Amino acid sequence: MAGISDEDIQKVRDASDLVAVIGERTPVKQKGRDFWCCCPLHQEKTPSFKIDPATQLWHCFGCGEGGDVFSFIMKTEDFNFPEAVRYLADRAHIDIAEDTRGGGVSRSVKSRMKEICARTAEFYHTQLMRGRGEGPDAARKYLASRGFGGEVPKKWMLGYAPGRGALVRHLSALGFKPDEMIRANVALDGRGGPVRDRFYERVMFPIFDAQGDCVAFGGRVIGAGEPKYLNSQETPLFHKSQVLYGLDQAKARMASTGCAIVVEGYTDVIALHEAGATNVVATLGTALTMRHIRVLAKHAPKKIVYLFDGDAAGQKAADRALAFIGESISDKNRNSVELLAVTLPNNQDPAEFVQAEGAQALEAVVEGALPLIEFGLERRLDSFDLDTAPGRDRALDACLAVLAPIKDTLVAKDYAVRTWSRLRAHGRLGIEEADVLERLAALEAPRGGSDEEAGPEAPAPRPVRRALSQAERNRLRFEREFLALACQHPLVGLAHADALAQVQWHEEVHRLLAESVLATLSENPGAAPADIVTKATLATPHAARVLTAGSSYPSSTPEAIGAYLAEELALGDAEEAIGALTAQMNAGADAEEAELLHAAVTTLQMDVAARRVAHRALPAS
Repeated sequence: MAGISDEDIQKVRDASDLVAVIGERTPVKQKGRDFWCCCPLHQEKTPSFKIDPATQLWHCFGCGEGGDVFSFIMKTEDFNFPEAVRYLADRAHIDIAEDTRGGGVSRSVKSRMKEICARTAEFYHTQLMRGRGEGPDAARKYLASRGFGGEVPKKWMLGYAPGRGALVRHLSALGFKPDEMIRANVALDGRGGPVRDRFYERVMFPIFDAQGDCVAFGGRVIGAGEPKYLNSQETPLFHKSQVLYGLDQAKARMASTGCAIVVEGYTDVIALHEAGATNVVATLGTALTMRHIRVLAKHAPKKIVYLFDGDAAGQKAADRALAFIGESISDKNRNSVELLAVTLPNNQDPAEFVQAEGAQALEAVVEGALPLIEFGLERRLDSFDLDTAPGRDRALDACLAVLAPIKDTLVAKDYAVRTWSRLRAHGRLGIEEADVLERLAALEAPRGGSDEEAGPEAPAPRPVRRALSQAERNRLRFEREFLALACQHPLVGLAHADALAQVQWHEEVHRLLAESVLATLSENPGAAPADIVTKATLATPHAARVLTAGSSYPSSTPEAIGAYLAEELALGDAEEAIGALTAQMNAGADAEEAELLHAAVTTLQMDVAARRVAHRALPAS
């Protein structure tokens, strides 16, 4: 998977005890053979998170999530599966071998890549500080124009990339091979010729990870040219959705203040740090992500302030940030770091603002930042003429659209009522408070973000879900319990492999899970429950929620539960077959066909009736 062998995945799993991994994040307490804790994924006061050390599976009865050690890391760190494997491999000091085409490399190769990046940063810095000629002179002149003279280039390891193979020759002289330079993304394949420098005639900004290791570069063109800024591509060391420029220098101040400020450019970070605001970082060509939030929250546990430019590009960025509301705000993570936003006045960027107004003025702006959801609502309200009835109606629709991604939370309902009250203060609204909440509940969260200015459109109504009968709810419960049992007790799953293959599953996800469990057990009858969950997660992301849940028969043996559930599902399928044949018989079949159908229905009914009598209540163990 993604270049990681099954053997290495198993090696990492064996070295990663689930109780120990979870215990590093939250206190766990043993009760009987299981361990329990408060769920790290949502806020709760009473532990509902169960860890089974025998199966190495976990399940939260509060939020319904569950899985193995890999899925736990995926959910808590916002990693994909290969990233979770590498994370746990590093934790266990396991050097995994990977196919580099799959995006992963061993720790020894990563160390070599860091060495190349470090030597490259030193080379660029030397070119800036000591280079002679038109290029280095232009680079120094640009930096001086931004106020980045004196000790600034040394502090931030700024540099100049001359291009024309100068870096490749330098790294070759140090013993690095062309394929190593390409992997570190400081050189490009020459397409039949020698490798060539990736960056040329640019002012260089080395990008360091939180530990202070150089992992990538950003380059600004000197004079005219496109692209204006050029960043390293994604590498095993550098992931734009996780790395933040300046974090290595900002984390100490973040820890002391509990606050992080996020801007959008290298020069903004440097300018604000030099002005005394040393808790500032920047995203790298991408919007703020949940991974960024998780990284920042480790250093700034109180609040993260997104500081937007006042120009048109900054306003678009502010609107894009509103799409982040659905991920970052919900009732279940109210104990997480607070996310706020503010826009600078007078169309200024952070560097311009601090140069004109000073650090104290910037501090005042940051103190006035609003919670992201409130920031979004204010932006929408400012877009309409609230002194007119049509303007107020459109403003309400626009604000409800902002709340749509979190419409089921108490936070959204509270803001919806407050917005309605505020609009009523301006004049008449043709809707009452209860209607506002009903309209909010009927909205569907917008799909995908857009760079266009968000408009005041009313979202489409949410699709109507069919109401389930009690019998259907019971059927789905039996299906889930049977699948979970087959996973958590593989011997029971093997004993009822025919049932797993023959059941007429009422949910598509259940059919996919049954096929996956069967495939895993067929390939490896000795597969561990955690292996079964991992493989099933590839078939459907909902696998862990179903396969790690407990049964409703705590006093019975797994074998007895398996036999009971297999027969219950088989009887349900037989009764559905009777209904289908009866409907076919009543749908106008000719006399001969009707007679055959009647005989079949009668036989099935007698068989089901006899089996129902034998299908007693589940015996206790």
